[in-house]
Amino acid sequence: MQNIFITGCSTGIGFQTALTLKENGYKVYASARKEEDVEKLKNLGLNALKVDVTIKEDITKALEYILTQDKKLDAIFNNAGYGQPGAVEDISTETLKEQFETNLFGLHEATIQAMKIFRKQGYGKVIQHSSVLGIISLKFRGAYNASKYAIEGLADTMRQEVSDSNIYISTINTGPVTSKFRENALKKFNENIDIENSFFTPTYKKELKDRLENDKDTTPFNLPATSVANVVLKIMQTQKPKPRYYVTKATHILGFAKRVLSTNLLDKLLNRI
Repeated sequence: MQNIFITGCSTGIGFQTALTLKENGYKVYASARKEEDVEKLKNLGLNALKVDVTIKEDITKALEYILTQDKKLDAIFNNAGYGQPGAVEDISTETLKEQFETNLFGLHEATIQAMKIFRKQGYGKVIQHSSVLGIISLKFRGAYNASKYAIEGLADTMRQEVSDSNIYISTINTGPVTSKFRENALKKFNENIDIENSFFTPTYKKELKDRLENDKDTTPFNLPATSVANVVLKIMQTQKPKPRYYVTKATHILGFAKRVLSTNLLDKLLNRI
C-alpha cells in the first residue's frame, strides 16, 4: 500500500484529497494545525497528525511517526496555505513574512525533510500546490502571488536536480476551487490591512470586501475540491507523473495568455479581472 503525507487537511482541497485517496486504497497521513480538526480527521478513519508547517519540529515528528509505522514515504502533498489580500503598498514586511512562513517556508521545510527520506530509499513524489497565481499576477493579491511564484521557482529548480533519479516533482496550478480560502482571506484582510487609511480605501470597501464575502461558487470556472483531489490521485497512480498539472479552465486560459501576449497586453487583460 502506498502512503502519502498531506498538509493543510482541515477543510477544502486538503480535506477532500485525503478522503479521495483513502477511498482509493492509499494510506493517508492527513495533518492539520488545530486539535479539533485532527480529531475530525481521525473520526473519519484517517491517520491524522497535528502539524503546523511553520513549526519545524511538527514536520519532523510527523515524518518520524510515518517511518515508524511504514518504514517508507511514497509521496508528500504540500497543500497548506492561505491568501493575504491587499495592495502591495499596504502589505507590511511583517505581513509578507507571515504569508511566506506558511506558503513557502513551511512548504520548503516539509519538502527538504521528505527529500532526505526519498534520497535514502531511492524514490518518492513531491506534489507542490501552487496556483494560477504562480503563473500570472492579479491586483490586490501581491503577497499571495509572490509566495506562489517562489514555489514555482523552487519546484522548477528541483526538477532539474532530481532528473537522474526516481524522485518526481509535480506542481499543481489551481484556479478557483470551492473551499474556505475566501473566508480565511477575509480574516487576514481585516487583520493586516489598514482599510481606512489606504489610497485604495474606496476600492477595498466597494469591491474587494464584496468579492471576499461572496460565495466562491459564483466565481467563473469554479470547480469543486474534488477536481484537485482527482489530480493528486492521478499523480499517485502514475509511475512517472508530469511536472505540471493545470486545474480549472481559468488556469488554462490565463496560462495560454501568459505565453502568447505581450506584458502590456497581459496587464490590460488581468486588470479587468
